[in-house]
Amino acid sequence: MSTDEHGSRSTVEEARTGLLMEISNTMVRLYKEQFGRGPTKARTYWAGPDMLTSVLEGTLTPAERNLVQMEEHQRLRDMRMFFQYATVREFCEPIEHLTGRKVRAFISGIDTEVDGLSVESFLLHPAGYDGPSRIEFSPR
Repeated sequence: MSTDEHGSRSTVEEARTGLLMEISNTMVRLYKEQFGRGPTKARTYWAGPDMLTSVLEGTLTPAERNLVQMEEHQRLRDMRMFFQYATVREFCEPIEHLTGRKVRAFISGIDTEVDGLSVESFLLHPAGYDGPSRIEFSPR
C-alpha cells in the first residue's frame, strides 16, 4: 500500500481501477464529441501489460441505426472506420496523457449488428520508451 498527499492509503489495484474508469469516461466524451452521441455503456480493461481495450456499447447514432435497418452494414462499418482513423490523434493523446506511456498502435472496430458494439484498443510502448508514438505518424 502507498499513501497519497492527503494521508489516504491506496493500493496499486485501486490506482489501476481508477485509470481504467478515467479511460472509459474519456472514450464516452470522445464519442460524444466525434459522433454526437456517447455509448450507453463503457468499460476498459488491461489485456496484458501493454494493451488497453475499451468496450463501448450502444454507440450507434439514429442515422446509423437507419443504415442498419436498410442492411447497409458494410457501408456503416466503412463510414465509422473512416471517421475513427481520421481522429487517431484525438483518441491516442488522452491515453498517452493518462498512462504516461506512448501509444504504439491504435485498433478500432465495430459490430454493426449488435447495436454498435465498438472496441478501441491501444497497444502501448513499454514504460520508459523514448521513441516516436503512433500519433506522431498520424495526420493532424
